[in-house]
Amino acid sequence: WSFQFFPRGRAASFPGNLHLVMVLRPTGFFQRTFTDIGFRFSQEDFLLKLPVVMLSSVSDLLTYIDEQQLTPELGGTLEYCHSEWVIFRTAIESFALTVKEIAQMLQCFGTELAETELPEDMYSIERILALRTERYCQLKEDITAVTKEGKLLLSSFEEPDSGECTEEQQQERPGDWETVNRLLGQLREMETAFDGFWEKHQLKMEQYLQLWKFEQSFQEVKNAIEFLMGQQAELPDTGDSIPQVKQRLKDLEHFDGMAQDLIGKAQVVILHGHQLAANHHYALNLICQQCNELRHHGDLLADEIKRKQMHLQKTLDLHTRLQQALQCCDEGAYLLANQQMDKCQSKEGAQKALQDIERFLESSSAYLNYDPQALQYDFESVLTSELKCQIQSVQVKLENVRSMFESRQSCFKKLLDKHVRPVQLVAPRPENPPRSKSPLFSPKHGKILGNYGLIETERVYVEELFTVLTGYRAEMDNPAMLILLPPVLRNRKDVLFGNMPEIYDFHNKIFLHSLENCLGAPERVGCCFLDRREDFQMYEKYCQNKPRSESLWRQCSESSFFQECQRKLEHKLGLDSYLLKPVQRLTKYQLLLKELLKYSTSCDGVQELQEALVAMLDLLKSVNDSMHQISITGYDGDLSELGKVLMQGSFSVWTGHRKGPTKMKDLARFKPMQRHLFLYEKALVFCKKREEHGDGYDKTSSYSFKHFLKMNAVGITENVKGDHRKFEIWYSGREEVYVVQAQTVDLKMAWLNEIRKILFKQQELIKGTFAHFLCGIHSAAKAFLFSYC
Repeated sequence: WSFQFFPRGRAASFPGNLHLVMVLRPTGFFQRTFTDIGFRFSQEDFLLKLPVVMLSSVSDLLTYIDEQQLTPELGGTLEYCHSEWVIFRTAIESFALTVKEIAQMLQCFGTELAETELPEDMYSIERILALRTERYCQLKEDITAVTKEGKLLLSSFEEPDSGECTEEQQQERPGDWETVNRLLGQLREMETAFDGFWEKHQLKMEQYLQLWKFEQSFQEVKNAIEFLMGQQAELPDTGDSIPQVKQRLKDLEHFDGMAQDLIGKAQVVILHGHQLAANHHYALNLICQQCNELRHHGDLLADEIKRKQMHLQKTLDLHTRLQQALQCCDEGAYLLANQQMDKCQSKEGAQKALQDIERFLESSSAYLNYDPQALQYDFESVLTSELKCQIQSVQVKLENVRSMFESRQSCFKKLLDKHVRPVQLVAPRPENPPRSKSPLFSPKHGKILGNYGLIETERVYVEELFTVLTGYRAEMDNPAMLILLPPVLRNRKDVLFGNMPEIYDFHNKIFLHSLENCLGAPERVGCCFLDRREDFQMYEKYCQNKPRSESLWRQCSESSFFQECQRKLEHKLGLDSYLLKPVQRLTKYQLLLKELLKYSTSCDGVQELQEALVAMLDLLKSVNDSMHQISITGYDGDLSELGKVLMQGSFSVWTGHRKGPTKMKDLARFKPMQRHLFLYEKALVFCKKREEHGDGYDKTSSYSFKHFLKMNAVGITENVKGDHRKFEIWYSGREEVYVVQAQTVDLKMAWLNEIRKILFKQQELIKGTFAHFLCGIHSAAKAFLFSYC
């Protein structure tokens, strides 16, 4: 069998449709016969019903095909080597396949670049960009190698000379060269498109990395500015004293230094953003927006710090003026108090005293003649309710001092005018020479007692209680506010506020007036506390209710009711801060009393001050003990029947239940129990402290009741061998023995002293009862004898 395909047109190397089949029959008889038979049976299936021409010889073939189109073995002149054709054909197909693989690799690389999500950290982004750049370079090398291969293959063909060929020859030029040339053209187009795509992608990746770095710097600086803004916002722009305002100005100066550093960093970030925008970054709008935002935050921080500095400086100026006025008042009162009236009875003494007063008034006229209205007008922008109270207090004190000077001047002038026997004048304060040695009358003492200490803070405290009761508690009954009141607060103001109304009435109507009466007689301050020590017990009730109040507050602290009340009162702090005021005030008293004692040695009233301090410290301890007592659970009776809580604390306890002395070697075998002991007037209660439960503010401790010992059957052994911190408590004639170990020796002695006091009182009570019993028997016997006689 021999087939010759005749291609048409440009499909010279790759035959298209077959139009004619010519069969050259063999020359041998048997071969020809066999061929004819086989062809006849398979003609329809094999030749697919194509036109077939049977040729008997090679010469017949020449009648159909030009000899120039036939190879020499078929009688033609066409030079053809089939092995060379196969080599070239294989090279062309291999080159075409390589170009196709290159196209697929470029397509896959492009898809990977388009679909892969970028990471969120700078290191990973830089690594991905480096890997993709490396991949791009590798693909470029592959394209270069394939292009070189194609050009080499193309050079192996003889390119037709279009200038010497006819149009028909031009159309029939060899297809292999055109195929390779076309593939090279496609490869160049792919390379050009790939280079353009990579250039855009690389630019976008680099800009994305630049944007990521910019946003990271932007976020860091922005967060730092916002954090600093929050810190400086917590710093009040006012203060209640000169040291406080100066400290806040110092803190603000520190914040200002930090702000300037941050603003400098912000300028660097903004400059970086402008450079990115100038280079036509794809996120131009976002970068400009963040630059403007950073500039706004920096300006806002700088302006706020500057505003607060001006506000605090003006507040400092006001405090300075008020302090100068108060100091002038103190010095004036000190001058009058130290004028020896016995020497002023003569004309010369009265003249000298009058001259001293006039010199003082002349040198202090700038302070004594302060106009409170003018002060309020000049410092209106910084006035708070506390500062207004201070101005009013200074006004009252100035009026009092001016009145004292006018009265003293009038007395001295009358003495000089009459020239009669001097009249004994009454000093503004009881004299107890030498006055100059008595700190109770010193300017420093006056500050502690007056505007800078006890009395002034008492006034502020009373005013704060009043605002809470009227601005919050009373509003809970206001029909207009009921719509804002949370349901959980309905009919529960006694839980939220406790006995604050009782505390306010006591301080407003009684205690504040008692303190104000001490301005002329500061030695009576201690008596004020001692006379009212029983009234201060009301704080114990308030503190015991505090956990319930705090729990209720946490349930509704964000309600619009409290926000509206706070807005009306213009309070910077929430209600919870004011509910804490009574507890803070109770602690403040002992600090003020200590300060008074510091400047009141060797003068009248010191003993009372010391007793008052002890009373307030005892009250604080009692309140603390009672706070622990309310956490006792499991006691069936009424704890109040056991009397007042005297002490409470945690101890290690060993127990024994037998008569005779307890030996430590017997107790050492047993692990001690951890018990929390409560010492009442009538009993010693043993509890087990439970672990704190809850989270945050809800975390509380509780004490599980175990047993108690009646104090009328208790005995103690002060020392136990083995440890100086241990002592022994025995009950009912040593039927029960408890070895108790305190944390320190001092704590052990404190408990022993308190237990001894209870036992001593019981003995005194028994003696008194027995004496009363004997007296009754004696009276009865005497009556019997009298009746018998």
